[in-house]
Amino acid sequence: MGHPLPPHCLVISNHVSWLDILILGGHAGCAFVSKDNLGHGLIHWLADQNSTIYVSRESRHAAKDQARAIANALEREQPVAVFPEGTTGPGTEMLPFRSTLLEAAALASKDIAIRPVAIDYGAATQEIAWWHEPGWQYIRRILGRRGTLPVTVHLLRPLRHSGDRKALAQQAREAIAQTLASSRRATPLYPAVK
Repeated sequence: MGHPLPPHCLVISNHVSWLDILILGGHAGCAFVSKDNLGHGLIHWLADQNSTIYVSRESRHAAKDQARAIANALEREQPVAVFPEGTTGPGTEMLPFRSTLLEAAALASKDIAIRPVAIDYGAATQEIAWWHEPGWQYIRRILGRRGTLPVTVHLLRPLRHSGDRKALAQQAREAIAQTLASSRRATPLYPAVK
């Protein structure tokens, strides 16, 4: 839902499951920002095929260089997606948004679009959420799930970038939370932002 993503677009999305990558990548053709230690070599190889930008969570001193690498990736036509929660959560609420990598918006030499995206699994959110479960166990559980999985990708209105990455993170988080709350009629999942 919403207008298609333009080239040179920084996508800021909520993160529930590794399925988010398949869904958002398939829907919008995004490259992704990912932690550098993906585990199995096959997963790393697959990520490489989609121009993934790797960051090291342990290297806080390299944050500026990592934001610059994302800014460089925004020079390409392919949109670049960031999950500012940094990890997946329990599916009951979004985790805080970390703003460090959003500095890429200020460092990009091109005029980029900034689009929040809400990935919405509806009533299945808590079931789909990957939280404190070994990867192989989660994959078996999800692949063994019966029935269809409803998911809506909400491409929200572009945000203006004032140069303040923390304000940008807050604006994106509020837009995503409000969309998820509205789509679920303000159920206990993602209560409306005040």
